[in-house]
Amino acid sequence: MQPVKGITLKLCAVMLFIIMSALIKAASGTVPPGQAVFFRSVFAIPVILVWLLARGDLRTGLKAQSPMGHIWRGVAGTTAMGLGFAGLGMLPLPEVTALGYAAPLLVVIFAAMFLNEPVGIFRISAVVLGLVGVLIILTPRLTMLSGPTVNTVQAVGAVLVLMGAVFAALAQIYIRKLVATEQTSAIVFYFSVTASVLSLVTLPFGWVLPGIYEAMLLILAGLLGGTAQIFLTSAFRYADASVIAPFDYASILFALVIGYVFFDEVPTQPMLTGAALIVVAGIVIIIREHRLGLRRGQARAVRTPQG
Repeated sequence: MQPVKGITLKLCAVMLFIIMSALIKAASGTVPPGQAVFFRSVFAIPVILVWLLARGDLRTGLKAQSPMGHIWRGVAGTTAMGLGFAGLGMLPLPEVTALGYAAPLLVVIFAAMFLNEPVGIFRISAVVLGLVGVLIILTPRLTMLSGPTVNTVQAVGAVLVLMGAVFAALAQIYIRKLVATEQTSAIVFYFSVTASVLSLVTLPFGWVLPGIYEAMLLILAGLLGGTAQIFLTSAFRYADASVIAPFDYASILFALVIGYVFFDEVPTQPMLTGAALIVVAGIVIIIREHRLGLRRGQARAVRTPQG
């Protein structure tokens, strides 16, 4: 094991994912979410294929033992990605990032419901703490709680991002089943393929011919997304999941900086407070799972911020 190398790769992956989200956000004014999903997915495929070819895993790494499992994971993950991309056009980048942290909390609940995993009071308490953080972030965005001054677009955006986190958590449940029979490379590759195909369903609902600037943003987002996925997957070759998992939360720092510098987004007090509670809850769950011996390195290796 080389934990420093693993942590470095994880931080690089997290940073690239945030830059990818920023590129999607920059193009969201003219390009609909479904079209953004297509670019993000289809341009990640060649990057993944080159990576597999360089590793000599092109033939064995793409074998699928459970095609329907890949399809269901693709449906959940693509839905999560589309909802998250829609939210990026309505909410500040740091807020979307913070609300996305709800997904690991929901995985604990869904794992108990669908996989019969035992969940003790310790992890349940951490989940409740994290969900309180989510509510703190959501409160200023919800019409019923914020009164007539609420921005309706931002309220819808908050709901979309939260729903995206729900589908991202469901995607993780499918991944936990897939890792029993599938290689990580196959899960990563077939998700990109499935997302590319499923995104075409939104073609009749307002796809546009992007300008050169928007097209470059979207293509770069796809290339960076594929590269980030490779970095993320590779990180687990050099360090245990319990070592590098907490570095997921470095994304909020990158999002704060990028949001402020490029989108003039100033974080609010509720967003910072809620994000802090969610991060604490997430780290507590990671520590607890490590102590219980629940190693899920493969499942974490194929996770994306969009499912």
